Amino acid sequence: MSRRVYLDHNASTPVHPEVLAEMLPYFSEAFGNPSSVHGFGRDARAGLDTARERVARFLKVAPEEIVFTSGGTESDNFGVKGLAFARGRGHLITSKIEHHAVLRTCEWLESQGFTVTYVGVDELGMVDPDEVRRAIRPDTIGISIMHANSEVGTIQPVAAIGAIAREHGVPLHVDAVQTFGKIDLDVAGAHIDALSFSGHKIYGPKGVAGLWIRRGTKLVSVQHGGEHERRRRAGTENVPGIVGLGKAVEVRARDMREEARLVTALRDRLWQGIQASVPEARLNGHPTQRLPGTASISYRGVESESVVLGLDLKGIGVSAGSACTSGSVEPSYVLRAMGLPLDWAMGAVRHSLGRSTTAADIDYVIESVEPIVRKLRAALPVGAA
Repeated sequence: MSRRVYLDHNASTPVHPEVLAEMLPYFSEAFGNPSSVHGFGRDARAGLDTARERVARFLKVAPEEIVFTSGGTESDNFGVKGLAFARGRGHLITSKIEHHAVLRTCEWLESQGFTVTYVGVDELGMVDPDEVRRAIRPDTIGISIMHANSEVGTIQPVAAIGAIAREHGVPLHVDAVQTFGKIDLDVAGAHIDALSFSGHKIYGPKGVAGLWIRRGTKLVSVQHGGEHERRRRAGTENVPGIVGLGKAVEVRARDMREEARLVTALRDRLWQGIQASVPEARLNGHPTQRLPGTASISYRGVESESVVLGLDLKGIGVSAGSACTSGSVEPSYVLRAMGLPLDWAMGAVRHSLGRSTTAADIDYVIESVEPIVRKLRAALPVGAA
């Protein structure tokens, strides 16, 4: 296997060389605890402060509103639980296609006496702001809607939802893990109160993320201990990781728009090529309001895992739109919520492009997909497709 093509950037990205170079001294020379008052600690604290300022500058917010965490999952837990417990028992609103970090947090909150409304999406994976409006009750204490879905790439109308939330005095948390550093978002103008973001989706390291909390927003801590992060998130900060996140954000501020233009063209090239060469293929999600580098494509009548494994043998890394559980393949909950028929949902494959993706990579994927799907369909029992 000579050629390797990575099209799973929504899962994780390679660390940018500039990010790695900035991180390295904080594993050795600047190793101190940032809470220590001596020079070693101050050196580490300086790296922490610089990273916080870089993230704040990118979001156009105050540095003290940024809290660093261990990952997007912790940020989502902090955002949703923090809003909920700051207001006591009450009613929450989220969507059926949120990341499990939000959905399972909401399910757990239900076990603690909260009530949750899970609003649906249309066939393009879009939340209707008016449905959110209709779901608001006198006891609604929080709303959590993602900025874009990681599987199909549909970008949600968070500004419209934010305006509705503000009109009713309900705080809004937004999971922006898949959009932070990829597309623009005016957090102040969108009336967002808390925003989750992560490092390893934007060529930064794994194990580091953050939560922006608008000044004046009541959030209770979910991790207790020392005085770290202004007493909002206890635990010694992951200084090398945070430094890397800060540098990754600085690089994204420089490169984001040009990369978005390039990967959008390559994404469209991928879909057009597959559409022309593979019968009964469809693009899932919104045709235009979608992440620049995301293409979820369904192949009718085949199982996505088989397509993923076939492409893997060709050196191509993509992800399945369905998951194997207990020996049976179930369609993605996102595609189910979108109302995709079973024979299409079972064959969904996500392709997510990045800064290193080339036109030659895309052409190689296109020419590799057709024979794989054709062979899989030929192996199906008569009448199964």
